[in-house]
Amino acid sequence: MAVGNAVRRADTEARRGRLAVVVLFLANGFAYANIVPWLPVIKSQLELSNTQLGLGIGAMPLGALVTGMLAGPLIARFGSGRVAVGSGLVLACVLPLVATAPAWWVFALGMFCLGWMDAWMDSAMNAHGLRVQRRYGRTIINSFHGLWSVAAVAGGTVGTSMAGWGVPIAAHIAVVTAVLLAGVLAISRLLLPGAEIDEPAEPAGSAEAAGGTAARVRGRLRVPGRSIGLLLVVSVLLMMAGAVEDSAASWGAVFMRDELAAPLFLVGLPFVACQGMMTLGRLTGDRITDRFGAVAVARTGGLLSAAGMALALLTSEPVGAIVGFGLMGLGVATLFPLALAAAGEIPGLGGGHGVALAAWLARMGFLGVPPLIGVIADTVSLTAGLWVIPAAGVLAAVLASGLRPSRGAGA
Repeated sequence: MAVGNAVRRADTEARRGRLAVVVLFLANGFAYANIVPWLPVIKSQLELSNTQLGLGIGAMPLGALVTGMLAGPLIARFGSGRVAVGSGLVLACVLPLVATAPAWWVFALGMFCLGWMDAWMDSAMNAHGLRVQRRYGRTIINSFHGLWSVAAVAGGTVGTSMAGWGVPIAAHIAVVTAVLLAGVLAISRLLLPGAEIDEPAEPAGSAEAAGGTAARVRGRLRVPGRSIGLLLVVSVLLMMAGAVEDSAASWGAVFMRDELAAPLFLVGLPFVACQGMMTLGRLTGDRITDRFGAVAVARTGGLLSAAGMALALLTSEPVGAIVGFGLMGLGVATLFPLALAAAGEIPGLGGGHGVALAAWLARMGFLGVPPLIGVIADTVSLTAGLWVIPAAGVLAAVLASGLRPSRGAGA
């Protein structure tokens, strides 16, 4: 009888933990997506050039890049649940700073803090999701990421609606912050109890107990030269995927307003279309990959993303641009997850270590591309600057061969 009670208690804890992780992913996806449709308004209020806007947006991945490797020690010390909740609360509180910044440097500082908190929250909620998955004994982590995309679409839709209806940006973001704080606080008691070390150790190629990756990062790795080359290929592929994904959020609304003179209620729709089609691609990507293979799917996706962005840039109608951004989202949908999975299979690297290194290097794409586009936009035009994105899609298609499974890989 005692054993049966223990099993039921464990099952209840797992279900509660799963609900908590779902809310964390929803909150993370919803938060910044509400800012995206307001970027043209922020640009106008602060009288920013395209270069200044690009540099300000680039502060977000810079914050993630500079602070991301600190997440492992924090999770080891305080637990993934506490770190996810704490960083989620701070992230929500930073949103009003970004939305109502009185000067460019305040906007950039707020974006840096968003990237900082997002990196910690992302690592922690994924780590906790993997703890819950181990309790379930089956794969559920993909569902969390699918819900993140749904929340991003919802956030972009809400933000676009508020901007189109003339709701003040300060009022809109204040309500979003309150909702996020309430949601994250409400599930804080539902997270799995205990420290990360309570979870069983995982074999190479799967997620590890928190802190293990950080320890290996400090240690010296001895890996074959071919593995280092493969790591670089996969990392550059991730950079290109990140650049394509980020373009709709960073430049879609500005492109619609400045280049196509679209009305305010339409300017956020490239982001919504991109995220919506990306969600569809991720929900169907597993079956498609099983049928055709990762290389073929990634190569096709890279080319489709390039073609979609090219359509958006060549059209003179807002509707055509929205369709193009949607096709771009469908094409890029599987690139990031497939590249991360390939990083986990690189010979000579533990799966968690390969993923951590590749993901950290990939943040360079998020950091470097928005300012590059901004500089080209100020020198030539925003349309010219955004041709960087089709080029990134084509390069991703070329690098897709790096996703071919390695035979006899071992960690």
